[in-house]
Amino acid sequence: MSLNSEQVRAEVLAILKRLAPEVDPAQIVPDQVLRTQVDLDSMDWLNVLASIHEQLGVNIPELDYGKVVTLDAMVAYLSDKLAASPE
Repeated sequence: MSLNSEQVRAEVLAILKRLAPEVDPAQIVPDQVLRTQVDLDSMDWLNVLASIHEQLGVNIPELDYGKVVTLDAMVAYLSDKLAASPE
């Protein structure tokens, strides 16, 4: 799957909105800890990561959880993984 950073960002925000309808994507500060901004507990966060895997085909292993704590970091991580994966 080939998506640019803005498309990846839109996908992540759509997933967050679907799993937490009260979230206003316009209020998310891209370089702040995402999970606390959208008030997700650990199970909700795992659902976000599972939905990302389902939507985008990118598995985020537990070792990499620290690399996806902000929206910007998550978009960069996913963009790199999508660019590196064979079509």
